[in-house]
Amino acid sequence: MLKRSFLFCAFVLILISAFPQRAVRADVAPPEAPPGTNLIPGNETTQVRMMAETVTLTISKNQSDPRNAVAKTEAVFTMRNLGTAEEKMAVRFPLSFFNGNSDGFGNFPEISSIAVRVDGKNVPTKKENQPFFYSEYSYQERDQIPWAVFDVTFPPNQDMTIEVVYNVNGYGYYPYDAFKYILETGAGWNGTIGSAEVVVRLPYEVSEQNLDLSGQAGHGESTPGGVRSGNEIRWTFTDFEPTYLDNIQIVIVTPFLWENMLSEKASVEKNPKDGEAWGRLAKAYKEVVMMSKGYLREDPAGLELYALSEDAYERCIALLPNDPLWHYGYADLLWAHYQYDIYYTGKTDTEGILTKTLTALQTTLALDPNNQLAKDLLLEISYQIPGAVQQMDDESFILLGLTATPIPPTPWAVESTPTFVPTVIAPSPTYSMGVNTPEPVSAANPLCGSAFLLPPLVGVMFVLKKRH
Repeated sequence: MLKRSFLFCAFVLILISAFPQRAVRADVAPPEAPPGTNLIPGNETTQVRMMAETVTLTISKNQSDPRNAVAKTEAVFTMRNLGTAEEKMAVRFPLSFFNGNSDGFGNFPEISSIAVRVDGKNVPTKKENQPFFYSEYSYQERDQIPWAVFDVTFPPNQDMTIEVVYNVNGYGYYPYDAFKYILETGAGWNGTIGSAEVVVRLPYEVSEQNLDLSGQAGHGESTPGGVRSGNEIRWTFTDFEPTYLDNIQIVIVTPFLWENMLSEKASVEKNPKDGEAWGRLAKAYKEVVMMSKGYLREDPAGLELYALSEDAYERCIALLPNDPLWHYGYADLLWAHYQYDIYYTGKTDTEGILTKTLTALQTTLALDPNNQLAKDLLLEISYQIPGAVQQMDDESFILLGLTATPIPPTPWAVESTPTFVPTVIAPSPTYSMGVNTPEPVSAANPLCGSAFLLPPLVGVMFVLKKRH
């Protein structure tokens, strides 16, 4: 039994060491929602060409679930029969994943309703199960998918307009929502698509801060080439035969959060001496910049948001120095920056971020000795950086990182053990780190009986916790 346990521990250690520390960001992709797509002709061969299309996704809060987003999709297609004979066909629109895929978890959500107009007149649709549309990235999980089918007659040499309206839900990791629009399904019409314009419209001005342009949120990159103007971003194409490379994806900060941030920003502009307003703004910025797994956006706009959150926390604390929750919220932001951007990367802590983090937590517990959020964060730091925080048998903490002589100028992750002043922070009304918490996971009895496994394992695990 002992031999078997040893082999298991060795396997776990090898598995962990095989991945770089940045691998903590990898995770199973979120379940997708069925995307909007171009229409597909009912015949394998047709003389009908898609002359032009304009697709507008108007994104807003989902009223039934405000923390998520929904896009009202309005697609207008101009079609022309280039042949000499009239064509009658059942035009198709996929109600689920057009290529036979699932949402990634074996589920097949559908677009619940769709409205169609042909030359300004409403036409009925019927739901039919038909073969999926093959794509270069199809992973066939079912042979047939549901389609909305409607009959259209295309007279020769005459433009006709088809309008399709439906809603699609965003998907992904809060606080971001992703949307897709599939152009490649339009390749089934005759020849090339003459022109296409895809417009995404937000309830406020579009900026790099409320878009994920580099795949930070874990959905992949937003499609490059979109032109931003006011509250819109648009992509244009001319005379093209669409493939999967032309499909559009946009990843945005969920409107619920961005609108809240704008509201809090307006509050501090109106009342710059309101510490609570500064704290709420700091928290809103932090929610935007902090991904669901705890790391921070690293793109230039993300760095701007981090700096705004840090500044707002400092203004809040200056106005409300005796409020422990805002000190904790500041520590939470700083720790995410230190953990992912400095500690895991082996960079130099030139700004003393770890010291600022521990000082903020020290102040939190001095003001509120029973603050469980601060205790939990100190426990997390003690697992990852035992040389910075140590938990005692009585569940108090020694903040070694504040008593180092000198405080190391380089990250604890790559620095040799510093020389510490062997002084325990004495319990007192001001600086006591003593705590009375429920029984924690014992650091003396970690996985496989080896404490050195805890830091990487804690890094791999992401624990959802209340943020301030």
